[in-house]
Amino acid sequence: MLKTIEKIVKHKVGLLNLAEELGNVSKACRVMGISRDTIYRYKSAVDNGGIEMLFEANRRKPNLKNRIDPMIELTV
Repeated sequence: MLKTIEKIVKHKVGLLNLAEELGNVSKACRVMGISRDTIYRYKSAVDNGGIEMLFEANRRKPNLKNRIDPMIELTV
């Protein structure tokens, strides 16, 4: 899983570097196939907290309403 996270962050950082090299955010987005809104979100995250902010933050709580009683689950 760590390698997957590293690949995602490298992709995001590469996108930001490409936009900086080209000097044109629109061109970089067209080349990479993403929206300008996405690159601006990445850029603001890096500006606010560094590269660590590009990690995926999943803060959703699990939905336990659909769970079966543990005893029933064991018998099945």
